[in-house]
Amino acid sequence: MQITGMYWGSKLLKYVDFPTSEVLGPEATNDEIKGLIERHGEVFIKPMFKGGVGKKGKAGLLGRAKDISTATKEKARLYFAEHFHNNTYSKAEGVTFEGAVPAEYEIYFSITDSTEYRAPMITLTHHGGMDIEELPPEKIARIPFDPLTGLKGFVISNALRKLGAPKELVSPLVQNLPKLWDLFHNYGMTTLELNPIRMQSNKKGRLVPVACDFKCAFDGDDPNANRLGLPEDLDTSSYSDFELEVNSLRTYQGQSDVFVINEEGTISAMTFGGGANALVTELLGDAATISSDFGGNPPYAKMHDISRIVYKYWLEQSNVLFIIGGKANNTDIYETFRAMADALRDHFNKYGPQPLYVVVGRGGPNLVRGMGYMQDTLDSLGLPYQMFGFDSAMSEVVNYAQAADEWMKNGGREIVAKSMGIA
Repeated sequence: MQITGMYWGSKLLKYVDFPTSEVLGPEATNDEIKGLIERHGEVFIKPMFKGGVGKKGKAGLLGRAKDISTATKEKARLYFAEHFHNNTYSKAEGVTFEGAVPAEYEIYFSITDSTEYRAPMITLTHHGGMDIEELPPEKIARIPFDPLTGLKGFVISNALRKLGAPKELVSPLVQNLPKLWDLFHNYGMTTLELNPIRMQSNKKGRLVPVACDFKCAFDGDDPNANRLGLPEDLDTSSYSDFELEVNSLRTYQGQSDVFVINEEGTISAMTFGGGANALVTELLGDAATISSDFGGNPPYAKMHDISRIVYKYWLEQSNVLFIIGGKANNTDIYETFRAMADALRDHFNKYGPQPLYVVVGRGGPNLVRGMGYMQDTLDSLGLPYQMFGFDSAMSEVVNYAQAADEWMKNGGREIVAKSMGIA
């Protein structure tokens, strides 16, 4: 799950007492909006999108108003705004009204899980308020730290001194930025980003960091996120029925990550392992219906449910059912293959047989027994198939699946249907 914007971001930051801009939601009355303008002199009107939606400002999806009349017009313009970014279409479901925060300095700060260092890492610059990718490397500090000791003030202090940041920024940031580690670490986040943090002067003339935009992502398998009391549908607006149905099965024992690649695809790849998923998705391209990772040693019942859902949504249009993964360390191949084979038999019994070519590539515990069970099932259903063991290059197995798809498109589907006795 991902969250962007200050409507929910301000609520989350209150858990660690990090200062935020004043925010009103789409339910705000004209009197409330007028009062916000009077307190801050100006308000920003931003559309609310579910999930992680970026580049809204560059798309012109940002309104500014110094009076209630302008604020109302901007609300009407942005309330159901449409946005297309990274090949993803999103539609707003309301707007937020955020009080302006005058400041001379803007800070970018994020905490992420670094695969390079195998540790959490901060990214910090006092040239915030813009895309981090647009800054030269010497203006950005990227520093990993020990999760056992957490994010300490000296890490922030060293980063700012390395960047040559103005001295008046150091103390308020050292006091406040470590609070964000508590939010990141204790509530199951994988990414937390504030950009910008505007350094506002208080009545005593001291700078105070005020969060003015928020992004975060959660580990779907970490139950600590549930403690935040976020709505279950907060990040589901762009998910298909298929993705929702499969992802509802997510548990610690066995992953169930899916993403629809092409609704008109002809190869349905049930993939095991993140590395296999990356390779298969890249090589199959538009021929793939879905991208998936069903690794993690799923038990029989869960694998049967996953297979049943995949077959229900994608088998009818598929030429090839592609079961692929690397050499597993702890996944019981017999249990997963037995579940997938039983679900395939159940699918044919319920919806009727269909011409299909099955390609299998796998390695791991109980492989021969699992392939034997799959072979008996495919023989009984009259389906053509080809199986590859752990000593076969995965890229070559993908090439075979693509060749099978082409053969099915060019007359093979009719040949298989005839051999199965299907009109």
